[in-house]
Amino acid sequence: MTTSSCSIRPGWSPVTIGLMVLGFVAFWPLGLAMLAYILWGDRFHTMARDARDQWRASPLKGAMDSMNTSTSYGRTGNVAFDDYREKELKRLEEERARLDKMRNEFDSFLQELRRAKDQEEFDRFMANRNRGSVDPSASAS
Repeated sequence: MTTSSCSIRPGWSPVTIGLMVLGFVAFWPLGLAMLAYILWGDRFHTMARDARDQWRASPLKGAMDSMNTSTSYGRTGNVAFDDYREKELKRLEEERARLDKMRNEFDSFLQELRRAKDQEEFDRFMANRNRGSVDPSASAS
């Protein structure tokens, strides 16, 4: 078994020029993207790494991370409200766990019903087969 990898490298080659022309003919942003790849494709990895490094050092990253966390809630300063919110969140989490458990039980019940139905249909098939003829109308439910 042989594996071959074909990669299109940035630069002016007949393949990249052809892809750029096809891109402009099909949908002009594709042609523009191919042109950018031809001109700056060898620098994409370093540009992406530089952008990641700048984002990690940015003070906005910390603010965005704190806004995106759904499980950590900041304190409001009102102790009574914060306590109430914590109790309600805990109650909701317990309710979610109870509902998840109930759903799992129901899924198990449905799986057992399907298994029992399959077993019944198989037993009916085997009984008909052992009599010598399979009646297609008997096996249809």
